[in-house]
Amino acid sequence: MSRITLLVLDGFGVGAMEDCKEQKIEDINANTYKHIRESVDLNIPTLYNLGLGKIVDQVGTPSAAYGKSNLAHPGADTFMGHQELMGSRPQVSKKRLMKEIRGTLKQALVEKGYTVTNPIEESTILLVNGAVVIGDNLESQLGNIINVVGDLNQLSFSEVTKIGKVVRENVDTSRVIIFGNEKSNIETILSVVKEKNPGQWGVDAPKANVYGEGYRVLHLGYGVDFEKQFAHKAELQDIPVYRIGKTADVIQANGYNDPVVNTKDVLETYAKIYRNSEEKAVFLVNVQETDLAGHKEDTEWYKEVLEESDRFIAAFIPQLAEDDVLIITADHGNDPTIGHSNHTREQTPILVVGKKVKSVSIGTRETMADIAATMAEFVGVEKPEYGESFLHEIL
Repeated sequence: MSRITLLVLDGFGVGAMEDCKEQKIEDINANTYKHIRESVDLNIPTLYNLGLGKIVDQVGTPSAAYGKSNLAHPGADTFMGHQELMGSRPQVSKKRLMKEIRGTLKQALVEKGYTVTNPIEESTILLVNGAVVIGDNLESQLGNIINVVGDLNQLSFSEVTKIGKVVRENVDTSRVIIFGNEKSNIETILSVVKEKNPGQWGVDAPKANVYGEGYRVLHLGYGVDFEKQFAHKAELQDIPVYRIGKTADVIQANGYNDPVVNTKDVLETYAKIYRNSEEKAVFLVNVQETDLAGHKEDTEWYKEVLEESDRFIAAFIPQLAEDDVLIITADHGNDPTIGHSNHTREQTPILVVGKKVKSVSIGTRETMADIAATMAEFVGVEKPEYGESFLHEIL
């Protein structure tokens, strides 16, 4: 086999999950794709003819293998969605603030030999070895994430990660995010600790001088083991894995990564590396601006990003070698017309393109992890923890 690409149009859902009636009432009528095209003059003929028209409108003769997938992870989350796409099944997490788990975390860290203090008396944060701040994430939904922010001038990122893993073992929030940058320091980090909501104390990350060049980050999901995922298994077999766009942040691997955001830059970076890549390689690419447009509730921006992606795909498909495969999908929905700025719990489209790929339906998959299992079989590595391959259906 040869090169395989997973191209994620972040937040591009095709209709509400049936369980929205039980889980998220406001998402019952969500349909990112349909509502965008109803709001603006959307022109994405390539995606439509590949199979999107068949998936959504039951019309046309697709030129690709096509289907859609349910979300097996709870809610609708970019990080959890990508973990599922890599072959995990994230568990149902709990909402926690530091004020209720601080004692447990402090005890666990002390037992591991760390020095733990409370540097700001009225706050709920913890300071570990004078160099790492543990607190509530202030940018996500309340209680969803615990942040572990390190001074990388005092401790290496691997040492900060060890502290973060202790936190992960002792909390059942959706995520623990470990991050830092050598251009910041503990004084700066502590200076931007604030209380956002009553009892919610954490580091104001955008003001902590951690983002940009030199930024190091690791997301640890609840119930997620990256060593059982497709990307890790591929690298163990010396198959290059390229992470471009948001995948550089949310998929754990050791190879090439570029967390570029601008859609043109994402796609140009991918195309350039692809042309010069090895005969066997994996590309994990995320177009993030679709998701950002959804958060902004901006259908015009969403349209522009989709159309730019569609034009790229049209020009790129002829560049696929005889055995190459391109999988186009999403990780959840983000309907900009639904009346809120959060992700929407929607099914995701699956389009599989390649010179040897048959134009067949793969139906509705029960989990996006089926994509990971398919990629694993394609490159000849052990299947991930979760998911069933549909490779035999399309080749």
